[in-house]
Amino acid sequence: MPKAFRHAAIVGKFQARGIAPVLEEIAHFLAGRGLEVFFERDTAQAMGATATGRHGSTARVGDVGGIGGYEALTPEELGRRCEIAIVVGGDGTMLGFAREMARFHVPLVGINAGRLGFITDIPLERYKESLAPILAGDYEEEHRSMLEGGVWRQSNGVAECIYEGLSLNDVVVSRGGTAGMVELRVDVDDDFVANLRADGLIVSTPTGSTAYALSAGGPILHPAIGGWVVVPIASHTLSNRPIVLPDAGEVKIGIVAGKDVSASFDMHNLASLLHGDQIRVRRSAHQVRFLHPRGWSYYATLRRKLRWYEGGV
Repeated sequence: MPKAFRHAAIVGKFQARGIAPVLEEIAHFLAGRGLEVFFERDTAQAMGATATGRHGSTARVGDVGGIGGYEALTPEELGRRCEIAIVVGGDGTMLGFAREMARFHVPLVGINAGRLGFITDIPLERYKESLAPILAGDYEEEHRSMLEGGVWRQSNGVAECIYEGLSLNDVVVSRGGTAGMVELRVDVDDDFVANLRADGLIVSTPTGSTAYALSAGGPILHPAIGGWVVVPIASHTLSNRPIVLPDAGEVKIGIVAGKDVSASFDMHNLASLLHGDQIRVRRSAHQVRFLHPRGWSYYATLRRKLRWYEGGV
C-alpha cells in the first residue's frame, strides 16, 4: 500500500523540560517510514537549532537519531509543504498550532505529553502503534468548527474593527483582575438577548465546551453539533444560565459598564476595552482536521479525561 503521507511537520511544547529527545525520537520514527520531516521553527530553535537562512526563516536541527538534519520552517511554510502535522504536547500546544494550520487544511495528530489532553489524545508511550496505521492511511478523521471575530469600536460615528481573532476553543470577555463586575449586552444577529452583570461571558465551540466553559458550569457539546454554548461567568443574577445557540448566527457582546475589560480569543488578549466596544463572534470558514487511530471514540475520551468510570467497563 502506498504511503498516505510523504511530508510531515513536527511541533512540540518546546518550553517543556526534556521534550527534545522525545521530538527527536518521533522524527526518527517518521523518517524511518519514508516521510520527509520538517520541524516548526520555534520548536527547532528551542532544541538548539542554528539559523542558516539570510533572513532567519530556515534552520537546521543537528543530527537527529543518527540521520541527516531536518529543515525548520515557519508555520506558513509547513502549511504549504506538509500533508500531516504531529503535535506533541498538551491541548494548549495543539490550540496554537491548529489555528495556524486551519487555513491550509493540514490534518493534525495529537500526542499527549501534557496533562489533560482532550485534543492531544494519543498517549506518548503508545505513539508508535498509533501513528504507524495513520501514516499508512488507516485512521478516523473528524472536523472541528472554529470561531472568528473581532472587536469593534465607534470612531466619529463609524464602527471600526480594531482587533481580529480566530479560536478553536472560545472567546472570553472578562473583567480586570482587581475590578468589579462587568455589565454586558448580548445580541444574536439583530435580536436582543439580555443584559447581564457578571465576571464575564464565554462563547465556546463544541471543542471548547470541555475547557473554560465547563469549569464555569456550561454543558458539554458533542463536536458534531453545529452550535455554540454561551456561558456567563459568576453571574450576579442566578437566572442568567448557559444557553446553546445555533452556529449560523453572529453573537454580539457590548461593553456597557466595567473597568479593565478584556477580550480573549483562545488566550490571545486584547485588554482595556472601552464602554461601547462590541465583540462580534461568528463561525469561521475554516475547520480543524484531526486524525485519530481507528476505533477512536469521543465518548471514550470523555470517560478517561473526566473519570466517568462508575458503572461501566
